[in-house]
Amino acid sequence: MPASTALTFDVKPNQKPLAESDRLKAFENLGFGTLFSDHMAVIRWTSEKGWHSGEITARAPFPIDPASSVLHYAQEIFEGMKAYRAADGRVVLFRPEENARRFNESARRMAMPELPEQAFLDAVEKLVRIDAKWIPEGEGSLYLRPFMFASETFLGVRPSKEYIFCVIASPVGPYFKGGAKPVKIWVSENFTRAALGGTGAAKCGGNYAASLVAQAEAVEHGCDQVVFLDAAEHRWVEELGGMNVFFVMDDGSVLTPPLGGTILPGITRKSLIQLARDEGIVVEEKQYSFEEWRADAASGRLREAFACGTAAVVAGIGTVKFKGGEFQIGTGETGPVTTKLRQALVGIQRGQGNDQHGWLHPIEGI
Repeated sequence: MPASTALTFDVKPNQKPLAESDRLKAFENLGFGTLFSDHMAVIRWTSEKGWHSGEITARAPFPIDPASSVLHYAQEIFEGMKAYRAADGRVVLFRPEENARRFNESARRMAMPELPEQAFLDAVEKLVRIDAKWIPEGEGSLYLRPFMFASETFLGVRPSKEYIFCVIASPVGPYFKGGAKPVKIWVSENFTRAALGGTGAAKCGGNYAASLVAQAEAVEHGCDQVVFLDAAEHRWVEELGGMNVFFVMDDGSVLTPPLGGTILPGITRKSLIQLARDEGIVVEEKQYSFEEWRADAASGRLREAFACGTAAVVAGIGTVKFKGGEFQIGTGETGPVTTKLRQALVGIQRGQGNDQHGWLHPIEGI
């Protein structure tokens, strides 16, 4: 592979952007991931040239050959991050270097080329600059989806020799309908998300595809999300379909399942662990069984539980359903520790809290 050099971006403004009146009207009822900004960032890779042809251009479909590798062997990875309008008017990202780092970890696991972290950050920043008007005011944000897929026209079973990296943007409101209320969780006993040696720690589309049938089962049982147990023993709690999970005990300590190859290393998860420890809260990363979860909820030892991720941020878990019945966690409402940690995190993301760790990344020139 050629040595990486600094990438430049050819900026081609959209000649037919969405009319301002239509954009403002769409902002009146923001959902999640249904409305998209005018532009996208694109970089291409080939085995001969390496990364090249960076551009900011009008958002448009990609022409995909029916034999494109991604359609047959699923070489595809992505990230999720947000741009916020801070309290002082600045436009900021939250720990974007962590997304760039995790993106490359996913790329390595999927036998895909690593993208220089600066190129990742440049693509994101340039897209946010040109589409800054798409950042909602108030509690909304601009959800950013960097992704990469294999684009070589080839049916042999080997890594592709061509890839496309792209970033698209979507103005969003709350992930769960009704806002940050406690969610109901369904425990999947028939399906697993990932196994040791698999792709559980990579942020690839296949992991989410594998979760969809279990998520549909959760919805059938009146739940918002599914939680998976480990593949080997079907005993240990791992993560939700798209979020990490935490437990708050009666002694004030917090517990979360440990990373180890089957759980996505969430950036929100990592941040909450640090914020909790900043508050003097003992945080343990250790295995926690479903049997313990039920018993601790019944005895009162477990006071709160919550899920977290970029999209939903932090969501309290009120009720847990499974084949044998259901149980409530604490009062069934979002607890004080969950609320405090969520407020601390959102405060930093919005530029209203004490960013003592330097997590905010301002985008200059907006």
